[in-house]
Amino acid sequence: MKILSVNTGRASPVAGRPNSSGIDKRPRSGRVAVGRLGLEGDDIVDLVNHGGEDQAVYAYSREDYAFWEAELGRSLRDGLFGENLTVEGLESGAVAVGERFACGGLVLEVTSPRIPCSTFAAHVGVPELPARFMAARRPGVYFRVLEGGDVGLGDVFGRMAYGGANVTLAQLVENYPFKRILAETRVRYLSAPLHRKLAAYLRGEIDKP
Repeated sequence: MKILSVNTGRASPVAGRPNSSGIDKRPRSGRVAVGRLGLEGDDIVDLVNHGGEDQAVYAYSREDYAFWEAELGRSLRDGLFGENLTVEGLESGAVAVGERFACGGLVLEVTSPRIPCSTFAAHVGVPELPARFMAARRPGVYFRVLEGGDVGLGDVFGRMAYGGANVTLAQLVENYPFKRILAETRVRYLSAPLHRKLAAYLRGEIDKP
């Protein structure tokens, strides 16, 4: 996984939405510190649904952007989808929860796919984007930060060996909201180190992740 752009955002209005958001992320120069709650200088406004240790870093690939450029008929800049890391060499749907990526001292662990919201649709300017995003099985990757460090343009992350349950992000997206999955599938999903809110939802402890 190679870093093509490191992006952060400040709270700003989103057209057609009542509240501000940090989704409008722009490329940063130099190296950016990464801690357990994400990238230095990156605003998280909706703390109920975004951010936190299990959604500290979001990555989206140029390979997946190429798909959306063809679908939407326009070029899409780095950071437009609200990702902190624009990368190449990462097929997000095939990534498994629990896989780890490391560069220098920075270690990231996969926690969940993106479940798109209406703010995302408004920001990109495509009202039907959430449904299309789910159907495309190109969710991008949320990470927790196991070991902090810093990140910059051109960094290459190695993929560490992982021996846990093979719960891919595409599987989670395909079966969301998990109303019809088999009991053994639910158990397998919960055996992976999922985003804790998603795990609580799978256990029936909360109404939505």
